[in-house]
Amino acid sequence: MTNLIKQKCTMLLLLITLIGSSKTWAQQDKLFSQYMFNMMALNPAYAGSRDVLSATALYRNQWGGMAGAPQTATFSIDMPVNRERVGLGLQLFNDQIGLENWTGAMLSYAFRIKIGERSTLALGLQGGAMSFRWDLAKANLGNNLSDPAFASNVSKILPNFGTGIYLSNDRSYLGISVPYLIENNLNDYDNDQRAKVRRHYYGVAGFVIGRNNVKLKPSMMARYVNGAGLSLDGNLNLWFNDRIAFGMSYRHNRFSTYAGKIQEIDGSVLKGDALVGMVELQLSDQFRLGYSYDWTRNNLNDSRKFLNIPTHEIMLRYEFGFSKSKILTPRYF
Repeated sequence: MTNLIKQKCTMLLLLITLIGSSKTWAQQDKLFSQYMFNMMALNPAYAGSRDVLSATALYRNQWGGMAGAPQTATFSIDMPVNRERVGLGLQLFNDQIGLENWTGAMLSYAFRIKIGERSTLALGLQGGAMSFRWDLAKANLGNNLSDPAFASNVSKILPNFGTGIYLSNDRSYLGISVPYLIENNLNDYDNDQRAKVRRHYYGVAGFVIGRNNVKLKPSMMARYVNGAGLSLDGNLNLWFNDRIAFGMSYRHNRFSTYAGKIQEIDGSVLKGDALVGMVELQLSDQFRLGYSYDWTRNNLNDSRKFLNIPTHEIMLRYEFGFSKSKILTPRYF
């Protein structure tokens, strides 16, 4: 078997597990490599933290070329009001993974408290709803295979809410959040085939080193999912002249079943690590462009090498500055 066939079989196994019953894993919450520029997706307390009306669009095409591979699109807009004491935000998203589709909208509110001259502590809440659809009847299980879990489609409207804390200034940030507190059931089974949304806990932090033409910006994200343990993402970005940045990230993932148990293959915990390269361009004081490319590694095969199956992510941000003095140059977070 050639390396290409091995890679495609590996990714096919990953996709099959996304749509199966209690034997399958699911990360469930949206995955981003450029999480540091899409913080509204993780923490409602981020709303208004950029001190201007800010709009961000992000598109992620994971495992390009694979049928049914994950594709995620988000749009968020937020702004400060009431003399920057309050932040308001709106997030729209669509997440397609194989036969599974999520479409949702969340409204965010952040109460912002000044701490000293430079720092702000924000307490955030968000609420909204998601449309979840599982086209299980379209699954091709083969001529000799059947599973009652695939007998009919699932379609649900799932309300949810979340909360977070975000401490920031122009050189650093620290946040803790639970974007979705309600663990909604995704089907109506009462046995071990019940699927449900797992609660995700996030911690993020970052800072900037340097004050001249070259600056280093480390950041990290920790994610905990009930039953799946801890996943980590570490990132380093190097800025030149506050206009262009090159970065690398390493992401360590562990996957769980819908029932919340750690997923194993032949006794080994199923992992989905990735090495990420990224570039950012501050095209103007108001417009930023970001791009990232993921190399994926997993232990579904014996090689455990990084697979040459592309994952692309592109980010666009525009700041509607109320005045020139309102736009900090650059805006690192």
